[in-house]
Amino acid sequence: MDERIYKYFYEELSPEERVSLLRDVEADEELKMQFAEYQNMYALLNLGHQVENREVGKHKFNQFVSRKQRGVRLKLWSRRFSYAAVITLLVVSSSILTYWYVWNSLQQDLSANIMNTLYTPAGQRAQLVLQDGTEVWLNAKSKLVYPAQFVGKERRVTVEGEAFFNVAKNPSKPFIVSTQDVDMKVLGTQFNVFCYPDAGYIQTSLLEGSVKVFFPNKENEGVILKPDQQVTVSQGEMHVSPINLEDHFLWREGIYAFENEPLIEILKKMELYYDVRIVVKDTSLFNDTYTGKFRQRDSLDDVFRVLQQIRRFKIEKDKDRNIITLSK
Repeated sequence: MDERIYKYFYEELSPEERVSLLRDVEADEELKMQFAEYQNMYALLNLGHQVENREVGKHKFNQFVSRKQRGVRLKLWSRRFSYAAVITLLVVSSSILTYWYVWNSLQQDLSANIMNTLYTPAGQRAQLVLQDGTEVWLNAKSKLVYPAQFVGKERRVTVEGEAFFNVAKNPSKPFIVSTQDVDMKVLGTQFNVFCYPDAGYIQTSLLEGSVKVFFPNKENEGVILKPDQQVTVSQGEMHVSPINLEDHFLWREGIYAFENEPLIEILKKMELYYDVRIVVKDTSLFNDTYTGKFRQRDSLDDVFRVLQQIRRFKIEKDKDRNIITLSK
């Protein structure tokens, strides 16, 4: 196994080394298989209830790799673990179905409401099913904090970044999504939450059911959305509007759509999806709006070719620093 793969998952590579590895993975089928295999193992051993303890997770990963190298097969491990959830990790070029197991000896700890954390790096997205049957899709550079088991009178999770929820109905136990500034309360519904810390706003978009959006400790002053409505929260104010483009939420399937969207907003998403920094020298380019779609598996060059059909611009690549510069 290429040692860089191990270091990649435990963030021991510099940004330049990470970019170099990902380029090699894309070009080398054998390396790509190794990367996928060890990503699978990493998810298996690090998305459990102790995910926040990196040293514990790292120790488990080392133990697993050592046993695998001695020829111990995964089916031996299935006798020591019990099934808890199914997580589908989707990578730019492949989809990895990962089964998450937790120790039999720690099953009783579920009642203690241990919190789990799932983080998706740039260029990846994830899907998981919570203990109550709620489905969650997590976009690139996003984080979900959730309990191993919902106890008490509510089902509460915390999200940062972007997530889509298909909430299992339970009228006696409302589902609450918390972000850095607002809370969302539902009983059973489908909605999207956009709340990247540096975005400057939070947006909740409702596709089905009903959701109440409110500031913490001010639930009575919140707004209730109807299907095909969204609320944008910025600078302490809420603005309700219709959803302009439902295709925005196809990111769950690796499809990114935009309609009359400024270039600057599109580039922000490209930085998330492709783990690259994009610099625009000529800000007059921001005056143009674009409509189109691209798939996560499309290359950056493919996306730029589509954008250049609206307006031509120059592209300079600094592969060593992982920076792309756009100019007239």
